[in-house]
Amino acid sequence: MTVRIYRPAKTAMQSGRGLTQEWLLEFEPGARRPEPLMGWTSSNDTLAQVRLRFETKDEAIAYARKHGLQFVLEEPQERKIKPKAYADNFRFDRLRPWTH
Repeated sequence: MTVRIYRPAKTAMQSGRGLTQEWLLEFEPGARRPEPLMGWTSSNDTLAQVRLRFETKDEAIAYARKHGLQFVLEEPQERKIKPKAYADNFRFDRLRPWTH
């Protein structure tokens, strides 16, 4: 059974980075099929709903190894913050003049 270990990215609906410091372990989803009567998508795999949270990446890897799970580790991409200032709108070496 394969699991994915990653640190979630910040959602577009929030300005803070509240739930982005924990590492998640998720099981890969199993085969899905349309249910014949209603046509809804269904699956017999209940592990696809399981999300385990860990404080560190090493704890998540240790858990996967202890339980004999194959894992795919996804390293997070670090943020690149470009410093900005309101005064930059009025700099004399600006490529385009500032207008309203």
